[in-house]
Amino acid sequence: MEATYFFDPVCPFTWRTSRWLVAVAPERDVTVRWRSFSLLILNGDNTPEKYRGGVLASFRALRLVEALRADHRDDTIATFYTELGTRVHDDGAALDDQLVDQVAEAVGIEDAKAILDDERWDEAVRESHETALKLAGPDIGSPVLHAEGATRGLHGPIIDVVPSGAASTAMFDSVVTLMRTDTFYEVKRGRS
Repeated sequence: MEATYFFDPVCPFTWRTSRWLVAVAPERDVTVRWRSFSLLILNGDNTPEKYRGGVLASFRALRLVEALRADHRDDTIATFYTELGTRVHDDGAALDDQLVDQVAEAVGIEDAKAILDDERWDEAVRESHETALKLAGPDIGSPVLHAEGATRGLHGPIIDVVPSGAASTAMFDSVVTLMRTDTFYEVKRGRS
């Protein structure tokens, strides 16, 4: 099965969900396809100033995601996002343009700087973002997950801790079942 994961690298919840998906994928024979979801596009001028720098740097990273996707390099996207997310969400580095450049170089992406600064990729990011909104929206954010065979995607799952073992696969099976149920609309719990 293929699963498409629409993500914004700046979001810590999205990061945790991605780690769950990466861990469960081999257990369920899932090929993960990586796509852009932009919190900059979603929130625009409503992005709080303290987050704006990270959101802008993340948008640059999404240009690279879409360029790699166009070149059918999902494995390279996964490597790039894993390195970027580890540095930001696990190690506490600030997400900025310099870090994005360093990570792209560290994982061996040729000509990454030219792509990261090429505004022609902005349209591909927008198109990917709009695809995610059509699959799971409106009124959603990052991440969006879509499984092969489902007519709609889902926002999330939003998790605080990455599950493992049987809990991880059970959650995946449940999410895919809900996604493939056309009459399903929403499950939600308040945040503490």
